[in-house]
Amino acid sequence: MMNDWLTATVVGRHQWTAQLVSLHLDAPLAEFQAGQYVKIALDDGPERVGRPYSLVNSPDVRPLEIHFTTVPEGALTSRLAALEVGARLWISARANGLFTLEQVVTRRHLWLFATGTGLGVYLSMLGTAAPWQRFERVMLVHGVRYTDELAYADRIAALRTNYGDRFCFIPTISRDAAGAGQFAGRITELLANGELERTAGAAITPADSHCMMCGNAEMIKDARALLEERGLQRHKRSEPGHYTLEQYH
Repeated sequence: MMNDWLTATVVGRHQWTAQLVSLHLDAPLAEFQAGQYVKIALDDGPERVGRPYSLVNSPDVRPLEIHFTTVPEGALTSRLAALEVGARLWISARANGLFTLEQVVTRRHLWLFATGTGLGVYLSMLGTAAPWQRFERVMLVHGVRYTDELAYADRIAALRTNYGDRFCFIPTISRDAAGAGQFAGRITELLANGELERTAGAAITPADSHCMMCGNAEMIKDARALLEERGLQRHKRSEPGHYTLEQYH
């Protein structure tokens, strides 16, 4: 129904690469939890084409922000990427989703695994007080194909400044030469060979760790298998576990 949607206005945009875009949106969205997503839509004749997008901004920060990769054959992303400041679009009236810290068991270490635009959901979480109140250390692992896809360097630098050794950022590059402070390979390769833990100076164990995974299906499938070999189990409401996931299609 029409009253399930709000009108949003583009108030800013950032073109990271030819395919990687962030849009800043002004809309009276209801309160949400960091980690939740909204549905974004454009009208195509009589049809309204919408897709879910995680919010990059923390709940108390405006404007709203989404971060996405254009899909040339897709029905929506190329049109979204072409929007300029002042353009209007539709946004769902409420955010949804259970991929939030409220669903996570508190342990010593929080590991955040992201591929591509999956980074955005963690920036929303890390901009709140919750992870820093509940965990001794936070390890953010971001896997991309090429170095220019390592977005939001300024926000990550601010987290390092604000939280020092309590925050560890590990960028991994799978199809490009790794630069200083970067690691060559896929997240799962570096998890399997122990490089992530050596870099962070922290072991991933059932007693000490909760892992969150957000990104492509292949990374999540392989990372789950590696974590379960170590005795970590998927978190359920009825049975507290050690990892949670959000799969991007």
